[in-house]
Amino acid sequence: MTTAMGAALRRIQLGNALSAFGNGFTVPYLYVYVAKVRDLGASTAGVVLAMLAVSALAVLPLTGRAIDRRGPLPVAVVGTVSAALGALGLGLSSSEAQVIASAVALGAGIAVIQPALATMIVWCSTTVTRSRAFATQFFLNNLGLGIGGLVGGLLVDETHASSFVRLFAIEAAMFLMLGAAVATVRLPRAPKVEDAVPTGERPQGAWRALLSDRRMVWLCVLGFVVFFACYGQFESGLAAYATEVTRIAPATLGIALAANTAAIVAAQFVVLKLVERRRRSRVMAVVGLIWTVAWIAAGLSGLVHGAQVVATALLISTYALFGIGESLLSPTVAPLVADLAPASLIGQYNSAFALVKQLALAIGPAVGALMVGHGMSAAYIGMLVVCALGITVLSLRLGRMLTPAQDNPHRAAAVPARPAENAADGAEAAVAVA
Repeated sequence: MTTAMGAALRRIQLGNALSAFGNGFTVPYLYVYVAKVRDLGASTAGVVLAMLAVSALAVLPLTGRAIDRRGPLPVAVVGTVSAALGALGLGLSSSEAQVIASAVALGAGIAVIQPALATMIVWCSTTVTRSRAFATQFFLNNLGLGIGGLVGGLLVDETHASSFVRLFAIEAAMFLMLGAAVATVRLPRAPKVEDAVPTGERPQGAWRALLSDRRMVWLCVLGFVVFFACYGQFESGLAAYATEVTRIAPATLGIALAANTAAIVAAQFVVLKLVERRRRSRVMAVVGLIWTVAWIAAGLSGLVHGAQVVATALLISTYALFGIGESLLSPTVAPLVADLAPASLIGQYNSAFALVKQLALAIGPAVGALMVGHGMSAAYIGMLVVCALGITVLSLRLGRMLTPAQDNPHRAAAVPARPAENAADGAEAAVAVA
């Protein structure tokens, strides 16, 4: 069983890495493609980017129920087909209606894939091995996105639409490869989550059960702040601050993004060894402190006038510190969502957390770009320093709600049974265990 689970997990991770590689081909160039290459204008490009988020918000409330009723495998396959059609459609579209419809299909597909894959990873891992499984997924995602972005940059040519068609076709092929990989996965018949395999019965009151779970609600609040204060700022507020306040060149911003990816790739498994036997809530609290330093460094980069080298170094360090924080979060947050979920609602919990993430990624860029664009750069940095400190406070508070096994599954698994002093005590212990 363990060997079968390991083989299934490897296949899932490989397919996930390939789809990330394909996604990295197009994400950095989508705005340029719609606005300039297809000559549809900045407004249409903005609508296309918004539709990626809106379509995700539309399908995620329904995705968890589908996963818990049908299982994650068919849901993941449907998501990959939708994403592939959307990617290919973007490459072939020449009108506003076509690119928007394709963006809806792509955004919905990607949104469905995420919680379905997360649930498959839960099925193919144990409470103890889950942190490493999710850390590996995060590592491969970032590696795939980084390599895909670099290779895509070599293939793209703004003067030839055919080069973009090639990129989107490759992305579509990668999604189909992910679908083929997960479609051939043999999920364990007896997953390491009790009663995780869905039956024909429909979960009753799934959303009510989730909202009544105080720990999950608190984790969702924490997750919103995490995604708002980091991921939601990369391509909007922080990028605008870097170019308008710190006044670095756009090419240097690319170096800063590369520093973020490099920090994740270099630190992920080193960090994993340091944190996987420690309390998850304490690890998340440390992330808040690291990101506080990162935002202070970003703020200082805009105040160092006449020393552009120092300002640039401060900003690049901001992105690198974010990468280290992300490496700490990957083996803690997603596994904790799974460990909090009742067995019959794993898909619902994963989808709800993905929905929270998508909301933060929709609101964060709008708030960041608005504040920096209106000259409120000091207030912008101050808000995010408060958010980073809030991550620490929320994490410590969540830690007091968790059971020892939820907060530190490795320690809970390693606690030895109390030795029986005599045969009678041994018999009593056996009965208690049974």
